[in-house]
Amino acid sequence: MREIAFDDIVKAVRDTIVHCGTDLPQDAYDALAKAMEEEKSPVSKEVLRQILENARIAKDEKRPLCQDTGLAVFFVKVGDEVKVTGGLLRDAINKGTEQGYKDAYLRASTCEPFSRANLKDTVGYNLPAIIHFDIVAGDKIDIEYAAKGGGSENVSRARVLPPAAGMQGVIDFVKETISDAGGNPCPPITVGVGIGGTFEKAVISSKHALFRELGSHNEDPEMDELEQTILTEINKLGIGAMGMGGTKTALAVHIESNPCHIASLPVSVNVQCHSSRHTHITI
Repeated sequence: MREIAFDDIVKAVRDTIVHCGTDLPQDAYDALAKAMEEEKSPVSKEVLRQILENARIAKDEKRPLCQDTGLAVFFVKVGDEVKVTGGLLRDAINKGTEQGYKDAYLRASTCEPFSRANLKDTVGYNLPAIIHFDIVAGDKIDIEYAAKGGGSENVSRARVLPPAAGMQGVIDFVKETISDAGGNPCPPITVGVGIGGTFEKAVISSKHALFRELGSHNEDPEMDELEQTILTEINKLGIGAMGMGGTKTALAVHIESNPCHIASLPVSVNVQCHSSRHTHITI
């Protein structure tokens, strides 16, 4: 049994958040640069140039990439041969989140649902973090982190389709969701799609799909083809960078598919803005 100290996890999470707040991941930067090269609209091409310039300034000057520094979302795989010493893993992640948002001067966006109060003793510094745990074989802890902004989260949708809707029903639902969103999620976007499972499984899968490296291919050939089909259809909508009109509304579509009940076809669409702040660390 491998032991990992509570404070080591706190520091790793803290450092991850500080880095992601100012440094756009290379896969996102490369995808935006490629989109700028291929964009047909002069206006959207200029918007993409400014987005890339903003990323360079943020990295060089260590300033937040966006004023919306997001909610802290984690997907954590815990090895069955790991023991955290000195405290609970959940508490370590939350403490690292608090330190990261505080030390990097990132906006605390968490509030009470109805009063909208951001109370320092309860939800200050973006607490609690949104954490999804999974138990896997091994003696390591894998942590995937993303800062999820409100603009992109607000346009995300889920629906349980009748099985007869089939693949075309999924394509139509994704297109409808992105069309309704327009420029609100700050495109060009990454589109996560969860298919199958139950209602909540589809939603979680669509969120996790956003963590996949931009430019990578789906391991399932059928899903890979579906991703490309949906991406083409989305980019035909003409929304463009920041809703200014153009041919590059989405950078990628990532699908996670799961077995489902014979009577249902759950589908979820989760959207990430152009400032796709995500990373993966192993402890």
